[in-house]
Amino acid sequence: MKTTNEMRLTFESKSVNEGFSRVAVSSFASSLDPTVEELSDIKTAVSEAVTNAIVHGYREKMGKIYITAAITDKNIIRIKIRDKGVGIEDIEKARQPLFTTLGGERAGLGFAVMESFMDKVKVRSTPGRGTTVTLEKKISGKDG
Repeated sequence: MKTTNEMRLTFESKSVNEGFSRVAVSSFASSLDPTVEELSDIKTAVSEAVTNAIVHGYREKMGKIYITAAITDKNIIRIKIRDKGVGIEDIEKARQPLFTTLGGERAGLGFAVMESFMDKVKVRSTPGRGTTVTLEKKISGKDG
C-alpha cells in the first residue's frame, strides 16, 4: 500500500480543539469522496480519540495532541492520534465497554465507539509516556 497524501496537525489539549480536529481530518478525508455516513464515522472516531487524549491522557494539565493522517492508493485513510500523557496501564481493560478511570458522567465507551465506526483500531500505550490510537477506514468513494 502506497501513501498518496498525508497531513500533520498539532494542537493544545483544550476541549475546544476537539471540534477543530474533527473538521480538519474530515476535510482531509474528503479527497476520497466518502459518503456522508463514512465521513460521519471518521468524525465520530476522531472525536472520541481526541477526547480520550484530552480527558484521560492529560487529565488536569495541558499538553500537545498530534494527529497524522495518510491516504493510501487503496482508498484507505489511516489516522494516528497521539498524546504524551499518562498512558494506559491495561489496554485490554480500557477497551472494555463501560470501563472508565474517571467515573462521574463518563460512559467508558470511547474505544467501543471507535471500533464500531472504523475498520481497524490499534492502541499502543506506555504508562507515563503517552498513547497512540491508530484508526483505519476503507472509503468506498472514487473506486467504488
